[in-house]
Amino acid sequence: MTSGPDVGANLEQARALLEDAAARGVRLAALPENFSFMGLKDADKRAVAEADGSGPAQDFLADIARRLKLWVVGGTVPLRVGADSDGRVAAASLVYDPDGRRAARYDKIHLFDVDIPGRIEAYRESRHVAPGAAAAVVDTPAGRLGLSVCYDVRFPELYRHLSAAGAQLLVVPSAFTAPTGRAHWETLLRARAIENLCYVLAPAQSGFHPGGRETYGDSMIVDYWGRILQRVPRGRGCAVAEVDLSRQAGVRESFPALAHRAFANTTHE
Repeated sequence: MTSGPDVGANLEQARALLEDAAARGVRLAALPENFSFMGLKDADKRAVAEADGSGPAQDFLADIARRLKLWVVGGTVPLRVGADSDGRVAAASLVYDPDGRRAARYDKIHLFDVDIPGRIEAYRESRHVAPGAAAAVVDTPAGRLGLSVCYDVRFPELYRHLSAAGAQLLVVPSAFTAPTGRAHWETLLRARAIENLCYVLAPAQSGFHPGGRETYGDSMIVDYWGRILQRVPRGRGCAVAEVDLSRQAGVRESFPALAHRAFANTTHE
């Protein structure tokens, strides 16, 4: 997607893509980070943040999942949180089942507070977003799905936790910057897939947004062996691939790297 500050226009863009996915036989679909809103400045998300459980983006996700009979991962939606957050919002990834019921919520844990090397480009996500504190996995018809968002992909310990909790697929809805995307996006996604023997679904924002930001794009689906099954390199579109859980299970059995982790159950004193 290429989202902007008009929530209604973004939801219409998402609707068309999800309808395309459903027409192609998809059972689990995922939208990018910030799919419903990318403001002209970071602070704008405070004004459009929804109460947990109801609002334009949440109602859209519930309705479209029900109408299309899809499992839908709503990349992130800005949700209001408690008073101790100083007005910051949660970057909440929400999963809906084909009956339109919310099946899971994950609040982005790792926040993008960085200066881009070699460029006059800086981000301080924590000024307006309160970090989450808990990992989340949810059972879907495509497999047990571990939730994450964008910058999380640089922290492999989160994905070790998700795979230990039984994740067979990992979803990484993102809005990667163009410089970091060119340098690291594909490498990071394939690494998370390989080291956890998991499928990775990575829907991404792509292109130039009204606020002047450029996102890298290259939405892709990677299998448990690190092979790219499908991608949309640039612009709007829908990547579709099949998940073969029995073949994944066979590879995990014959190549039991997850069982060989020397530090999986150690503690530090």
